[in-house]
Amino acid sequence: MNQEQQYSFLEIKHKIEHWCAYRDRCHKEVYEKLRKYGLDDEDTNALISHLIEYSFLDEQRYADSFVSGKYRIKKWGRNKIKAHLKQKAIPSVCITAALKTIEDETYMENLNTLAKRKWEEKKGNAFEKKVKVQRFLAGRGYEFDLIHDVLSDLENKQKR
Repeated sequence: MNQEQQYSFLEIKHKIEHWCAYRDRCHKEVYEKLRKYGLDDEDTNALISHLIEYSFLDEQRYADSFVSGKYRIKKWGRNKIKAHLKQKAIPSVCITAALKTIEDETYMENLNTLAKRKWEEKKGNAFEKKVKVQRFLAGRGYEFDLIHDVLSDLENKQKR
């Protein structure tokens, strides 16, 4: 934030309420935003308590919406989602509950679709393709045992 521009506590409260209402935010994001506004720890904590009390902030709701968006739209795997939530200081209980909302069928469809698409894009022999696709899927956060199963199926289909 521009250091010359100062806001009153009520202006900051209104701005942060609007910011949190726009989309789900985690405590860490809100804390950092409030510190940029120049609030001290006492005012920051008071404002965060106010946001929690009036349901502007909810870690579980944030984790649920984060998981939903990342696995449905971006097609991320559980490992990558979990790592990003940990990076945002989301409690493990919230992360575990949010990851349980992932439907196994949709998750496997995403994995199969990504693997098949990448397999067809890559050039080289089966081993080279397998390594490249495996690296790609691991980067997306999918579990190695699932990756291995999917790639074995693709390799077997290619041999036929």
